[in-house]
Amino acid sequence: MITARMKENRMKLAGNGLVAVMGIVNVTPDSFSDGGRFLRPEAAVAHGRALLADGADLLDVGAESTRPGFEPVPAEEEWARLSPVVGTLVAEGAVVSVDTTKAFVARRALEVGAGLINDVWGLQADPEMAFVVADSDAVAVLMHNRHEVDAALDLRADWRRFFDRSLELAERAGLVRERIVLDPGVGFGKTQAQNVEAVARLGELRSEYELPVLLGVSRKSMFGHFLGRAASERLAGTLATNLYGVEQGAAILRVHDVREHVDALKIRQILKDIR
Repeated sequence: MITARMKENRMKLAGNGLVAVMGIVNVTPDSFSDGGRFLRPEAAVAHGRALLADGADLLDVGAESTRPGFEPVPAEEEWARLSPVVGTLVAEGAVVSVDTTKAFVARRALEVGAGLINDVWGLQADPEMAFVVADSDAVAVLMHNRHEVDAALDLRADWRRFFDRSLELAERAGLVRERIVLDPGVGFGKTQAQNVEAVARLGELRSEYELPVLLGVSRKSMFGHFLGRAASERLAGTLATNLYGVEQGAAILRVHDVREHVDALKIRQILKDIR
């Protein structure tokens, strides 16, 4: 089912100058920032409702941490965590993205009305993922990732190698480009210098593929590295980086702190409208 809110969100992804704020709901015991806080379905749903009240355009719900050294979760367990949360939030009219690399989980989520599948391996971890998303009306977020960090990496060349492969898989499955968003993969298989480069060159990624870009830097370790801040003290760095990313053309900001980002984007727009 495509809700009015989903249609509105797709207009934003189409590049009309607006920015969508994606609130993070981690139904996990081990996420780096808020692991365990929202593991119970009731707590996760309440958190999702709070993020929507703060102004989130959509919610990204995940049940397997992707932090360094994470413990993999079997697909059935992952879906058991997600099912009551996704089902309830969709029934209440929320646009829900499900953060998963597994086709089994994606299929179940789409069956209950999820509008996006956020795959941190860009359709490359599960050979069925592209077909599952293609058979729906959902948007696919394809993130750049690497198994190993390489300080000598040519990031732009590796983006091209990775995303060319992801888009080839999408095309073979019949997943049209109008339903694809790219993510430069800040914090995944990169040095801290490469994380900064990924943000700085976001506009190049958007221009090269002419696709919307999601930026996910919320509370990440790069702010601990450069600022010496704990995860709970990284809002200022996150806001500064996301506002820079918007200037480079980011269409979606994936964040923990929704209200602060909504406020910052409103003030930015007020200032832009004066010119």
